[in-house]
This record gives sequence, structure tokens and C-alpha cells, in this order.
Amino acid sequence: MGLPKARVESLLRENQTHACPGSPETCVRIRAIADLPTRFGDYQVVAFTSPSDGKEHAAFVHGDVCDQGDVPVRLHSECLTGDAIGSLRCDCRDQLIESLERIGQMEKGIVLYLRQEGRGIGFVNKIRAYQLQDAGYDTVQANEILGFRPDERDYGVAAHMLRSLHVRSIRILTNNPRKVADLERHGITIVGRIPVTVPPNEINRTYLETKRRKMGHLLDLEQSDDLVDSSGGAGQ
Repeated sequence: MGLPKARVESLLRENQTHACPGSPETCVRIRAIADLPTRFGDYQVVAFTSPSDGKEHAAFVHGDVCDQGDVPVRLHSECLTGDAIGSLRCDCRDQLIESLERIGQMEKGIVLYLRQEGRGIGFVNKIRAYQLQDAGYDTVQANEILGFRPDERDYGVAAHMLRSLHVRSIRILTNNPRKVADLERHGITIVGRIPVTVPPNEINRTYLETKRRKMGHLLDLEQSDDLVDSSGGAGQ
């Protein structure tokens, strides 16, 4: 069972005139909700828009998550080359599929799909970074050469999306401690972490090693299948 019809109607009503005068850059509104049967299970898709920059974000909701605590949540930033085309340079598509499959087997959960391509630097700059990586630089060095931080993403929008869905607390599916810290900074209560580790391929191993060594991601590249505890989660 997903979001009940009465809850859907209530969410749409309360978002019709919603605004965040104190933090417009992270403000989002729910604009539409529909059922979305998928190969990973039955979901509902919630479409958000941002009044400040016009970006459209999505929440893929499995089960009734409103007014619930301990909700499994994956924050996934857009990766056109990985998610849609199957690039082997990253693990984005593998993590997205793993999260959708895992949450689809749970009682409830959410995958937030955020329009933050290329760790927040945009698609064109991401391809420029690819060019630099082809010349021998790692992902962190490439971003810095282009004038960016290693990761330009901000999760204020994600926090607002969770509040819009009336989620009380979450268990986050991530290997990235920065996501945990940033969501907590934006007022989200996180009660646990679920690793989302997939085996490296022959092309992305260096990319993953850079995430582990330079960005602090919690990765065990040799034992990626042994990280999840018997309950499906791990202590924070």
C-alpha cells in the first residue's frame, strides 16, 4: 500500500501556495503525484519543483511514509551518463538500482532523485572533468582544475522534500558521511545508515578508490558484499 488517496490530496493542497521566504534556494513544492509500477516494485512518483531555480526533482515513494519514522531513504544525484547510458566510469547506476531493489522489498522507503548532475557542477562541466580524467587526473583533481570543490552538492532541497512528505526520521542508504552530516545540518533526524556498496568494475576501481581515499566514503572495495547487517542496515 502506498500513500492513501486522502493523503495525496492533502499533500497537493498544502503545496499549492507553499513558500519559504527564509531559505528560497532550498524551497520546493509538490506539484503532482502518480502511481508508478516498476520492475523494482510498486512505487509512487512525487514531482517537485523549485521556485528559486526552476529545477524539477523527484521522490520515488514505496509504501506510506508520511508521519513515519525510521524510513529508509536514498539520496541519488542525477547522472545521465551512468543512470541512463550505463557508463562504467562510475557506480551511479549500480547504486540506484541496488537502492530501488532493496527499498522495493521493504515495507516503506524513498528514493530522492536530485537534479545535481556531476556532483553539482552540471553536465557540461562534468564532461570537461571527464576530459581531464582521460588525461590522468582523478575526479577530485579534475573538479579543482575547473575551479570547483570536489563536491558542490547541497542537500537542503532533499531535506525540504522529506519534510514535505512529513517524514519524521530516516535510515539513509549511503556510503558518503557528508550526506549524513549535511542532512542533519538541515534538521533531518537520521537514526541509522545502510551501506550501498556494489562491486567495482575494471574501469571504475580508481574512481571508487578516490572516493574512499580523498572524499571519506565508507567503502570496502574487496568485501563489498559483507557490509550489511542481518537487519538490512548498519549502525551510524
